[in-house]
Amino acid sequence: MRSVELFAGAGGLAIGMANAGFQHAAVVEWDHDACETFRENQRHHAHAVEGWPVHEVDARSFKFESLGQDIAVVSGGPPCQPFSMGGKHQAQRDDRNMFPEAVRAVRELMPKAFIFENVKGLTRKSFASYFSHILLQLQYPELARRKGENWIQHRARLEQHHSANKGAATYNVLFDVLNAADYGVPQKRERVFFVGFRSDLGARWSFPDPTHSEGALLVSKWIDGSYWDEHGISQKRKAEVLPRYAKRVELLRSAPVLLTLDRWQTTRDALKNLPDPEAVRDHGISNHVFTPGARAYVGHTGSVLDEPSKTLKAGYHGVPGGENMFIKDDGTLRYFTVRESARLQSFPDEYEFRGSWSQTMRQLGNAVPVKLAEVVARSVAASLEACDTLAQTTN
Repeated sequence: MRSVELFAGAGGLAIGMANAGFQHAAVVEWDHDACETFRENQRHHAHAVEGWPVHEVDARSFKFESLGQDIAVVSGGPPCQPFSMGGKHQAQRDDRNMFPEAVRAVRELMPKAFIFENVKGLTRKSFASYFSHILLQLQYPELARRKGENWIQHRARLEQHHSANKGAATYNVLFDVLNAADYGVPQKRERVFFVGFRSDLGARWSFPDPTHSEGALLVSKWIDGSYWDEHGISQKRKAEVLPRYAKRVELLRSAPVLLTLDRWQTTRDALKNLPDPEAVRDHGISNHVFTPGARAYVGHTGSVLDEPSKTLKAGYHGVPGGENMFIKDDGTLRYFTVRESARLQSFPDEYEFRGSWSQTMRQLGNAVPVKLAEVVARSVAASLEACDTLAQTTN
């Protein structure tokens, strides 16, 4: 099934889509360094991006009619700074708000489905009005905003159409906030996903169930001890860490539950088998370079090793400290290398990044974790395949 990837960034969502079986007809990204990341991986024949048609262009100027009419899915993460807790909170007033271009792609391509991702901050109460506008636009992409019509007037027109419409919406749209840690990503990263299916398909779909849990991680640490054994952690270290979890451990021991999910993956899991770049410089691992200067300050204390990392962030003015560093076993702090950050975002080790340290960390801070993207994309692909099978049997 052919797909189009918008606002591709470093390629997390695009790789997840490709892993799920989608074939990219176009990968659109305006940032030069991010496009150089794609090109570098294509030069050394990284399987994840082999043969992708990369377009280094502003999505607002991309001509979708050049792609034909057989696009199964449009996916992408419209720039999230307008809605980020760390941004300026300007939403629809921010010229980086690319949701209108996501809707234009759906309107012009009329794909069978779409997958869009954004920061959890978009669901805040202060953005409720604009959030409803996004949903209505995705449900009725053919009702484009008129010349001279502001977004409030456009939303009112969409609401009137929706309330008076006797038939189904053009697209049936669902949204939910997913935590990447619940799907095997070693990072606590909550993002809102919008998934829509063209209503004429009659698709049956729901968001995929979590595959990993915090409870299973706690059991592996404090009930059966398998986590510590796996990493060769000493009894002393366990005793140092235990007070942080004492109340939750007490609950687990007093009321044990049947655990059917895998455990959360931790920062320590992600960094396993990577040498300390401060101690070992000549290791031959790409993007694994020590950066000095990590320090803690109020609200920015770094990730702990034995939990999923904090959410990696792009940073509006450079790399934010607390979200892009971790606390070592000896209590000192160190910035994540680009390679370590890539593992926290579940990129394959063969995937290389181009640009300065701050620029590559920005690519990673904006990325969709590959593993999470793949889980969502596979569920969408399965639903579309079921629709195709049903259509063939009824014809």
